[in-house]
Amino acid sequence: MLRRGLLTSVRSYSSSAKAAAEFKHVGVVGLGLMGHGIAQTIAQKGIKVTAVESKPEALKAGMDRISGSLSKIVAKDLKAGKIASEAEGKAKLDQTLGLITPTTDLHQLKDCDLVIEAIIEIEQIKIDFYKNLGKIVNHDAVFASNTSSLPITNMAVASGRPKQFVGLHFFNPVQIMKLVEVIRTTHTSDPVFNRMLTFGKEIGKVPVSCKDTPGFIVNRLLIPFLSQAMAMVDRQDASIPDIDVSMQLGSGHPMGPLTLSDYVGLDLCLNILKGWKEAYPDEPSFIIPKCLEEKVAKGEFGRKTGKGFYVWEGDKAVRPNDA
Repeated sequence: MLRRGLLTSVRSYSSSAKAAAEFKHVGVVGLGLMGHGIAQTIAQKGIKVTAVESKPEALKAGMDRISGSLSKIVAKDLKAGKIASEAEGKAKLDQTLGLITPTTDLHQLKDCDLVIEAIIEIEQIKIDFYKNLGKIVNHDAVFASNTSSLPITNMAVASGRPKQFVGLHFFNPVQIMKLVEVIRTTHTSDPVFNRMLTFGKEIGKVPVSCKDTPGFIVNRLLIPFLSQAMAMVDRQDASIPDIDVSMQLGSGHPMGPLTLSDYVGLDLCLNILKGWKEAYPDEPSFIIPKCLEEKVAKGEFGRKTGKGFYVWEGDKAVRPNDA
């Protein structure tokens, strides 16, 4: 979940002409914020991708995001002299886009050997999705959920192929962030888990292993950290800017916890904490700050709505939101 998109330049274009050994045809379901980046990253490594969205307008929006992202990479590489001409850049862009087949038909995934799901973060919707997917895709295929906080085991069982199921949690923006968490359940077979670790490396990521625990590694540490900063706001221990600058200058963080909460989305933070609190009521690190509930109730989700702990102008927090 931790974002560095404001602090890191767009990576160079690195499309590979040779498909990775582990999986030759990957399905990506959901082309939103995370899914479009996953599809693009895989296609840039020369792997065939079938990209699925539920509605034509969502499918077009996702493909437009991919095309726009690739165009920025080409322009950056052209300026840096990494490609010789606009024609070469366009050829590489077209090569990558040519590997992605967009569709609204879930049955187009039937021949995939890996399907990565990046749909809405509502557990029952995901469970119902996997019940259906298991009936469509060939029996040897591996399933992977990009969920950032939901239990992998429940989805794995629903799919009907728990031995061939893992969590594959990418970070936003996928095209830039190097980490991917590979999560195994008690059902996941060793060969499948090892294949997914290898796949992570083949698409240019640094895979880390984790069992099916709330939030996995990053969010299990990050979300309680963010909620403790919000608890300080509730207690009026310190001002919003002082909390943030303290963690920046005192702990070397690229942005403070309240700025990061706004950037991630306060609605997402609240949904994660509510889910964890319900499932693990005795876990003391899972708290729901009052200020978080109040801001979400007012529709102040952070950067994406223009207000959260800060007032935002585009991707820039301009002042604390004291209203």
